[in-house]
Amino acid sequence: MLRNLHIQNYALIDLLDIEFHKGLNIITGETGAGKSILLGALGLILGQRADSSVLKDTSKSCVVEGLFDISTYDLKRFFADNDLDYYDSTIIRRQINEAGKSRAFVNEVPVTLNVLKELSSKLIDIHSQHESLLLGTGHFQLTVLDSFAGIAPSIAEYSILYAKYREAREKLELLEQNLAKDKADFDYYNHQLQELNEAKLKLGEVPELEDLQKKLTHAEEIKSALTLTHEALNGGEAAIVSVIREAETALKRIEGFYASAKLLADRLESCRIELRDIATEAEAQNISIELDPEQLEQVSLRLDRLFMLLQKHRLSSVDELIALRDDLDARVASISNADYNIEQQRKELEQVRAKLTDSASKLSKARAKVAPAMEKQVVEILDELGIKFGNFKVDIRQSSEFHAWGTDMVQFLFSANKAMPLQDLSKTASGGELSRLMLSLKSLMAQSSNLPTIIFDEIDTGVSGEIADKMGRIINRMSTGMQVINITHLPQIASKGKHHYMVYKDHSTSVSATRIKELSADERVVEIAKMLSGETVTDAALSNAKALLSKE
Repeated sequence: MLRNLHIQNYALIDLLDIEFHKGLNIITGETGAGKSILLGALGLILGQRADSSVLKDTSKSCVVEGLFDISTYDLKRFFADNDLDYYDSTIIRRQINEAGKSRAFVNEVPVTLNVLKELSSKLIDIHSQHESLLLGTGHFQLTVLDSFAGIAPSIAEYSILYAKYREAREKLELLEQNLAKDKADFDYYNHQLQELNEAKLKLGEVPELEDLQKKLTHAEEIKSALTLTHEALNGGEAAIVSVIREAETALKRIEGFYASAKLLADRLESCRIELRDIATEAEAQNISIELDPEQLEQVSLRLDRLFMLLQKHRLSSVDELIALRDDLDARVASISNADYNIEQQRKELEQVRAKLTDSASKLSKARAKVAPAMEKQVVEILDELGIKFGNFKVDIRQSSEFHAWGTDMVQFLFSANKAMPLQDLSKTASGGELSRLMLSLKSLMAQSSNLPTIIFDEIDTGVSGEIADKMGRIINRMSTGMQVINITHLPQIASKGKHHYMVYKDHSTSVSATRIKELSADERVVEIAKMLSGETVTDAALSNAKALLSKE
């Protein structure tokens, strides 16, 4: 439940701290005093959008903070799923800075507005005086019926299947849309693939071919240079190796009487061995190189083909050509298998549809099963609220299409008098009747939901006197199982609360401000007397106020 509401710098509020209690909390005040401002501020921590226009002082931030006791509500899983710290006393805070930028926090952890809305939907239901208009919408009527039926797990199961169904259907539609285009492109892709396959591409092939082409093109020059190298080094008596051998022999002859000669001779021997190896290698390479114009032509043709493919596809390497080939291969295979893929997707869609149909059927049966009991209870509450001959029916029709909530189309039908046919609410119910109908439905929803707090903003619009007293009794009855905060202008309802708050305008400073105070027992008598007689409180009004309060 909501234990404390702190509001700072919002609209006409400079600073407010309100302690709320269990049971029925009543809020009253003159028109324009700021009761709606309280709801607007509370709406911020429930995820409603806001901008800098809500700031009372545009040089300061606006802060709205709510302290909630959630110890008896199963919300630990929600906190864990959203990486939030769970505390039995949870603080939700919303800040709007001077520029209109908003930030939201749950137990000091920043959260998105979506998370804030989801959490607040589990904590508070606000019924504004305009919400009765929702009675005419099919979605709201279905929500009321589902709440009464208590089928939230079944709805969650259906929602998962519905999401899978939509995904499978969209995938099939996309496959079918692409089929005609893909088949038109098949010949083009397949021709390109065959051309690349016939090229028998190899990684790193171009550099190797270019090296081979150079060698074959200059084979004669290469052989000539290698022959000259071999001859110069080891080709005869005048070759370098022979000359070095002679020098080496000369040095060895003087080793006995000239010590440095040995070192020089050893060095010459190393040079001679290395030069002889070079000569041998040059001769071997010369033999391996052939003048082969035919091979040169084949290499040149191969390079021309590869460069043509690179230019055609606007690529820079054979590696990229290979990647293109693999991509084309996948495309051709996909197009070739398109009919098969579509058939498989149709089967998958049918499987999901079958499960969805079964789930929707379960929802329909559950709704149809509880509808008579709901109709009976609504009629009983309407009778209690003074609509003695009221009749109420839940009309459930089947749709041929799946919707987010199933295949049921729900419409509430109502008549307020004898012998009047049941009609759509929007065509038959007056304002006061809509208020009583909404209270009846909210009362049923409160019984079946696990919601900690409900706020009524003048749900008593259009009623007075004895009916107002009966509405107050029902609202008070609801507060035995949940926290109810009720904004009212009727003394009959205000007298039912355990705690009474008065909203008023403070004009003691240069700028008017909205204030709120919890009334003492004596102050409460005076406030209800004012609601009965106006600003001038008469003895009769005081006596009547005491009588109203004593009835509870």
